Amino acid sequence: MKLSKMHLRTLREVPTEAEVPSHILLLRAGMIRKLASGIYGFMPMGWRSVKKIEEIIRQEMDRAGAQEILMSAVQPAELWEESGRWSAYGPELWRIKDRNGRDFCLGPTHEEIFTDIIRNDVSSYRQLPQNLYQIQHKYRDEARPRFGLMRSREFIMKDAYSFDKDQEGLDKSYEDMYNAYDRIFTRCGLTFRPVEADTGAIGGAGSHEFTALSEIGESEIAYCENCDMAATVERAACVDAAPDADDVEMLPMEEVHTPGTKTIEEVAGFLNIDKSKTIKALLFERYDDDGNVCGYVAAFVRGDRELNMIKLVNALDIPEHAIAFADEEKMGAATGSVGGFTGPTKLHDCTMVVDSELVWLKNMCAGACKEDHHLINVNYGRDYSADIITDLKVLQEGDPCPCCGAPVKHTRGIEVGQVFKLGTKYSEPMGATYMDENMDEHPIVMGCYGIGVTRTLAAVVEQHHDDDGIIWPIAVAPYHAIVTLVKPEDEVQSRVAEEIYNALMNAGVEVLLDDREERPGVKFKDADLLGIPIRITVGKMAPEGKVEYKLRRDAEKQELTIEEAIANAIATVRRESV
Repeated sequence: MKLSKMHLRTLREVPTEAEVPSHILLLRAGMIRKLASGIYGFMPMGWRSVKKIEEIIRQEMDRAGAQEILMSAVQPAELWEESGRWSAYGPELWRIKDRNGRDFCLGPTHEEIFTDIIRNDVSSYRQLPQNLYQIQHKYRDEARPRFGLMRSREFIMKDAYSFDKDQEGLDKSYEDMYNAYDRIFTRCGLTFRPVEADTGAIGGAGSHEFTALSEIGESEIAYCENCDMAATVERAACVDAAPDADDVEMLPMEEVHTPGTKTIEEVAGFLNIDKSKTIKALLFERYDDDGNVCGYVAAFVRGDRELNMIKLVNALDIPEHAIAFADEEKMGAATGSVGGFTGPTKLHDCTMVVDSELVWLKNMCAGACKEDHHLINVNYGRDYSADIITDLKVLQEGDPCPCCGAPVKHTRGIEVGQVFKLGTKYSEPMGATYMDENMDEHPIVMGCYGIGVTRTLAAVVEQHHDDDGIIWPIAVAPYHAIVTLVKPEDEVQSRVAEEIYNALMNAGVEVLLDDREERPGVKFKDADLLGIPIRITVGKMAPEGKVEYKLRRDAEKQELTIEEAIANAIATVRRESV
């Protein structure tokens, strides 16, 4: 492709709304175009890279035995009501009505649609297992779209669904998809890590998130260098502190005056105790399907711990959108809580959720549910009880690994894919069953497997860029090589540039020819910004049969003969195009 004929508009200035490198560079390189908040279109260069990623996904999905189909993004509400997700999914579900008032949604995912296909088409164990997938636009009405393609309201996703007879079959399908994902992200040039993850709104009994390591990622990962433990912080289990010895005497509970000590730090300092001897209270209100407050929740963790909200909503068995921090005044009137001075001993009419390690710790300090007062020597069982006891803690850096006890470390990453063991979460309520060899009926056992195609594009840029622009891995680069013609008006340079351009095209190398009437500096800056992996510059050495050869990822340049440059480019593309 000749740049003089291409629709290309690069930007020199950083767009004001862009915060992270991928967003900045994809906009500056003219690869994406913002249409509205969280909604982007793809221009020629960006769309080529999207299609490269899609093709890698197709090859590996097909290799794993999956079959591609395409379903509509518009989904009838009736199917979501069957599964119970029409209300449970929350405000991110983009709901619409047709002219007859019938409810639909723009699909954020397609579990219901694929389950409906299988329940209508499959009746016998002989038809299982199956794995169907699609690559399609998805919609989630994000409250705060940000970071460009990282968290957008419209995006491209590959979603696959496996259907098996039993758990053993699901385990095999899950392993096949896990391995396919490993190959896909390796081929895309990503440094990534599969980690145990929460199942969220998709549901199911187990999940792994494939995370591209990046400091700007929204996923925080806890991992252990001493063993194989790796999980998102939301999913990572915590090791409780050692319980106080049985012979530790429970002291009489006392009320103490603690004026103005609303925070854990303030009360611990005032009483001259360690924060680990305090109980932290966090107060929430719950909402029904219509968004009305339907109850209150008080969660309690050790004072030096952080509450893990995902663990809390999982313990309550509610979606994330059905809970929020409480209006302290309203909750106080209903339950006896007092902002900054709430403890577990005097609350009423609310769900009490207590972190598991508090059960075994003795003589703790907690709020007295009375302004400017706390209680000391508070003990579980004697002084308070719980509706739910569970692990509510965030696994923090330096905490003991739940598997081997070594200190854990934290890093951040971008979720690019996730695999789920759904089990019968959708097949049972939707009646997707099969008959076994004895004509007994069983629910089909399902798995679900998603890859964010456009998010993967952004993750590649996050990991492969420098101050000058993108540095595409060859496998997903919009073009493999760019021939930069310094002086288009020079007959010799033009002839050599055309010779190289045609030779590379004939060898199957995807090549650009920058034949624009622009200053050389503009061409070089654009080549760096666009991130084309191989640059061959045809300039003043052309009469001698020489050119400048440079890989975008390297600083050094080489003077090569025309033949050497062509051969090097072809060899590099063949070696690195996987």
